[in-house]
Amino acid sequence: MSDSKDKGRARLRATVVFAVRSGQITAEEGARRLGVSRKTYYEWESRALQAMTEALENRSPGRPSIPQDEETQHLKEQLTELEKKLFVALKTVEVRDMLHAYELKNVGAKKGAGGSREKNERKGREHNAYAGCN
Repeated sequence: MSDSKDKGRARLRATVVFAVRSGQITAEEGARRLGVSRKTYYEWESRALQAMTEALENRSPGRPSIPQDEETQHLKEQLTELEKKLFVALKTVEVRDMLHAYELKNVGAKKGAGGSREKNERKGREHNAYAGCN
């Protein structure tokens, strides 16, 4: 029940602040209606205008972000850093594997090229020998 009383008091304060700001009553009269000093009235007026200004500022669309504690933020930063390092490590392994495969291919091509040359020379001799029989 006190929650609804608090809201009622807040509405009354807002009504008085708007009445004072629009020139319908003086700040002294507003303070009297609220049962506070002029100094307290001006403090409430200042807070009310500040809150209204903040409430009417442009905000980014969507749900506001949830504030995170320092430890959670630190862990997220560490996770991001480790994910970057893992990506680099995986790419390094991938490049090493490609280089290794390339080296094996080149070694095989050199051996294969030597064997093919010998094979071609042997075929050429056999062909010449056969051609000479005719």
